[in-house]
Amino acid sequence: MKLLNHKFVRTSTIGLMIGSASIWGGCTSDFDEINTSKTSLTSLSPDELPYLFARAQQQASYAAGTYQTAQNLYADLFAQFFATTTANFQSDRYFMHPTWINSHWNPVYTQVVPQLKNLFRQTDPGSSEYALASIWWVYSFHRVTDYYGPIPYFAAGEPGDGVAYDAQELIYDDFFKRLATATTVLKGKTSEKPYGNFDIVYGGDVNKWIKFANTLRLRLALRISKVDPARAKTEAEAAIVGGLLTDVADNAYMVKSLLGGDNNGLATISGWGEFRMSASMESVLKGYDDPRIGIFFQPAFLTKTYEGLRNGLGPTELAVAANSNDNTSNIGERWIRNTGAGSAWDRQLAVQQDVMHTAEAYFLLAEAAVNKWNTGTGTAQVFYEKGIEASMAGWGITGASVTAYINSTKTPVAPGDQQNSPALSNIPVKWGATEAIQREQIGTQKWLALFPDGIEAWAEFRRSRFPKLYPVVHSVNADVPTTAVVRRIPFILQEKQSNTAAVTEAVKLLNGPDNAATPLWWDKN
Repeated sequence: MKLLNHKFVRTSTIGLMIGSASIWGGCTSDFDEINTSKTSLTSLSPDELPYLFARAQQQASYAAGTYQTAQNLYADLFAQFFATTTANFQSDRYFMHPTWINSHWNPVYTQVVPQLKNLFRQTDPGSSEYALASIWWVYSFHRVTDYYGPIPYFAAGEPGDGVAYDAQELIYDDFFKRLATATTVLKGKTSEKPYGNFDIVYGGDVNKWIKFANTLRLRLALRISKVDPARAKTEAEAAIVGGLLTDVADNAYMVKSLLGGDNNGLATISGWGEFRMSASMESVLKGYDDPRIGIFFQPAFLTKTYEGLRNGLGPTELAVAANSNDNTSNIGERWIRNTGAGSAWDRQLAVQQDVMHTAEAYFLLAEAAVNKWNTGTGTAQVFYEKGIEASMAGWGITGASVTAYINSTKTPVAPGDQQNSPALSNIPVKWGATEAIQREQIGTQKWLALFPDGIEAWAEFRRSRFPKLYPVVHSVNADVPTTAVVRRIPFILQEKQSNTAAVTEAVKLLNGPDNAATPLWWDKN
């Protein structure tokens, strides 16, 4: 199957939209009328274009089993937000399952790209609709390229039996150009409401999309700061001048529903009893006496205390009672609630899915200030502390407890597990005196603020190596021993079989073998 074949795109775009029609309630009664052809895409009227944008947004996140194999069993574990309690899930021991890794790839190419390419074809490049589609294109694709490295990008969705892969450096260059162009367009469209309520992130609020795009641009600028510091500085300073997310009200969430299978993916899988709090999270949250611990996680059913476990445990360790589901902490009540028995859980499937938090913008600013880039008014310490405040406020925590946390000299603690794991680090929350401490503090607090977005947290860990995470207990991957970390996801089997020549050429762009040990272009650790 050619995932990127244009013929597939043209014959299936509307059909793909139908699958989640019910997430828009009463606005979707005319889907059958839109789906008038089973063999080709009919001309779409302006009134029908919002459906495409909503579908592209929805499919850039994941629901149910797709969320599990696309994110939870890879990025969430490699970022050590969670650890698995199921011995069969060897990805926690660095196994690259040849079919699971398709899940992060397929939705973007088969469902996001068709919708956005149609929007590009049928809207004016100077329109707010085109600008939003371009921003979402960057958001969707940066998550894909930061998994695999070189990917089919410029020819994605175009005709052809084989689709070439592009170097990550060129892809990032296009990201920056798209975001710059989109924000320039949107600055003149602030009174418009592109896609209206079919924009399931911001409801067509142009001002918030400008902030989102600039914050994404700043995120990507920091990402390349070790491989291309001059370009990173230029892009970062332009993004800052353009205006970032500044208030908790700017937090980007995706509307989810109980209808049509469009539920919150993390909430769905939380009821399956296959992952719990990691020891890294336990060490940091307990050590800092972090008030978010009771929001991110729940006390273990049997111990009534917050308990994590090390990543990479094997069958023998997982058979120890202390590492069982009932003795470790499930994710918090925002996603699932314990109803009084160890196996009785009520999942909160309609909860909004996190896309980007304002707190991240402040931590990006803090690092930019440490880099001595022009961040306008404010110091690294001010931005760092505002980042903590914004993260806390986003979870409903304000007031004296936040002030006390910011000024705390408490440090991470040893989790007291069977591996006799030490404290994850010795840094406090209170702003440090040296650049080395400050960088680790920014990275650690950003890691907490990104929760539960393991995709971004894993990318930032690879770039910065913060926070200092525990090594996995066991690795079943000969390329990545316990003393190393996974640097990328190998190219998918489907592509190796059906787009062989292009994948062969793509391997040359890696400057290393196609395995999990080869770093991406921007990963210079």
